[in-house]
Amino acid sequence: MYKIILLPFLFATVLSAELVNGVSAVVKGEPISVYDVKEEMRLTKMDATIARDILIRKKLEAAEIVERKISVNPTEVYEDIKKTAAANKMSVEQLYDAVRESNGLSSAEFKEKVREKLLSQKLYSAIAYASMEAPDEEKMKEYYELHKEQFMRPKAFVVTLYSSSNEEALRKKIATPVFSSNEVKIEERTLPYDTISPELAQLLEKTEPKSFTPIIMDQKGAYMSFYLKETQKPSKNSYEEMKNQLANLVMGEKREQVLNDYFARLRGNADIQLVREAK
Repeated sequence: MYKIILLPFLFATVLSAELVNGVSAVVKGEPISVYDVKEEMRLTKMDATIARDILIRKKLEAAEIVERKISVNPTEVYEDIKKTAAANKMSVEQLYDAVRESNGLSSAEFKEKVREKLLSQKLYSAIAYASMEAPDEEKMKEYYELHKEQFMRPKAFVVTLYSSSNEEALRKKIATPVFSSNEVKIEERTLPYDTISPELAQLLEKTEPKSFTPIIMDQKGAYMSFYLKETQKPSKNSYEEMKNQLANLVMGEKREQVLNDYFARLRGNADIQLVREAK
C-alpha cells in the first residue's frame, strides 16, 4: 500500500528536479531550456549569457505579437519567398532546394522561418512607427561625415568564374585545382561594381582575396563559384550619390535604437526568472 502512495510522489519529485535542471530561464511563464541556449550559442557563435538574452528577447517579442494580435497569412509568406527567389535569380523551387542544401530546412520549415520574420517586421513597425520621422539634411550630412569609410566601394572585382551544370564536378574542381573536367567551364572576368547585382557585390566584398565564394546558382539553374583574384582600388561615393541610402541608414539606426529601448523597458517590467547558466 505504501509503495502505491510513495512511488508517484518520488516520480514527481525526480521529474520536477529534471525540469528545473533543464531550464535556463522563464519569461512570463514560458521556459527557455538549457538546450535552447546551447543551440543559440552554436548558431550565433555567442557566449551563454548573450545567447540567453537573445532568446529572452524572442520570448518578449512573441508575447507582444500575441498581445497586439499581429498575424501573417500564407499569401504574405509566399509573396516574400517569391521576392527572395527573384532577387537571387532563382525559381521558388530552386530557392527551396538551395535552402535545404545550405541550412537543412525543409520547405515547410523555411516557410515557418519566413512567417516568423514577417511577424517580427510587423511588430517592429508597430512599435517604431510613432517614434520615427524622416531625417533632415543636417542629420544625413553629419552621418555621412562620420561614416565616410562605410561609403568606400570597390571599383571592380577581378575573378575567375567556374561554372557547371554538375555541382559535384564543380566542387571537385574547387577542392582540387589539378582536377580536369569538360563539365566545368572557366572564364577570366573583370566585374565593374556598378554592373553587377547588389547581392553578388556583397558576396564578393565578403570573400577573401585568393579564395572561392560559396557555390551559388545562376538564373538558368547552373552552379557557379568565383575565385577572387583582386579587388580593384575602391572609390568614394559623394554625398549626393548616397543621399537615398543615407536616409535609409539613418532611419535604420534610429529604428534600432527605438526597438532596443522599448524591449529594455519591457524586460525590466516583465516577470523573468533566471534559473541557471548553460555551459
